[in-house]
Amino acid sequence: MSTAAVRIGVGARFVHEGGVVEIVEMLRMAAGNEVVLRSTSNQDLLRVSLRELLTSARMRPIPDTSGPAGDDPVEPADVLLTQLSEAERDRVRNRAAHVREVLTGYRSGARELSRAGEPRPEYAPGVAMYGRYAAKAAELGVTARTVQRWVRDFQDSGEAGLVPHRRTAQRGHGLKVDRRWTDIALEVMVEHTGESTPSRTMVIDRTNARVLAQFGDGVVKVPSRATAFRVLEQLERRHPTFRLSARRNRDIAERPAGVYGKLRPTRPGEYVLMDSTRLDVFALDPVTLRWINCELTVAMDWYTRCVTGIRLTPVSTKAVDVASVLFQVFRPRPAGADWPEHAVWPAHGIPRTVLLDVDAVQRPAVRRPGCRVRLWCRRRSWSITARCSSPST
Repeated sequence: MSTAAVRIGVGARFVHEGGVVEIVEMLRMAAGNEVVLRSTSNQDLLRVSLRELLTSARMRPIPDTSGPAGDDPVEPADVLLTQLSEAERDRVRNRAAHVREVLTGYRSGARELSRAGEPRPEYAPGVAMYGRYAAKAAELGVTARTVQRWVRDFQDSGEAGLVPHRRTAQRGHGLKVDRRWTDIALEVMVEHTGESTPSRTMVIDRTNARVLAQFGDGVVKVPSRATAFRVLEQLERRHPTFRLSARRNRDIAERPAGVYGKLRPTRPGEYVLMDSTRLDVFALDPVTLRWINCELTVAMDWYTRCVTGIRLTPVSTKAVDVASVLFQVFRPRPAGADWPEHAVWPAHGIPRTVLLDVDAVQRPAVRRPGCRVRLWCRRRSWSITARCSSPST
């Protein structure tokens, strides 16, 4: 798990003046964002600004390596166990009981929950571990090395470590093909992503020719025609090329490399969502006096749910309209002198995923007004003026 970045949110821990503190609450104030810290030793509370928390030399974040993350090499235990059938889970539980008996002498793992006759003589406290491995191997009909591997996996990952691994998929279902030939075949398949669907015979012939030109004659063993077809069938799962249409294969190849997941913001301004939608109302063009459609483009802060930019566009949304909404996010208009305090939102900051030329931006406004939208309904002949004066409206 990488510890290069630490997420700031409830539950994050910091070292503060020699003690450990934990974030228990995040506050959004008019002057800026603040966090409430609680000491793990005496339960005292401390309230500091988010800027001080991130920039002060007295605060040092503690990376949390206890929970799962997207870059973990293995899946969490609940994910592995829920993918098994009931019969497979019973086998895992039975194997875990055997491992606990090897380690402790009791199938339950505790003397308080021991069964009648436990511990058995071959698993008594005075018996060496190698003797226990041999006794359990003879009991189950496996080798002592297998039992030793079970014990090691159980100590590392618990019962999830005893889930049988799908090694057949990693070995290519028993196909003994040179890895260099397989890699070049995959390269040839990737090269045809933007072209028409190739035939398997053409991919095999081009792979053989490229292997011969790159490594020389007789260096890489070329598989037989039947084996090559089976290898391409397995590579089809990694990069679809033959089975689906060419357009569908291009769509699959253009998918993001990372996994899909829900954004989990930890502070205002971290993520900004934008969307355009066509409204079920019409606007009257003052020049042509014709009714036209309108599209609404909105930018919303994902953490506070505040609308940070809005624009109503006749007919359809253009790139200049999107740029105008982004400009509202980065450079909000100052609130009027007659605006009440509850109608003014705190500054959300610039999203981390957007690059901005700081030399072209003047001093940012500290206070921002809400948004005002006026819509006109053609059928009922009435208008609506909506004013977003607080994050809850």
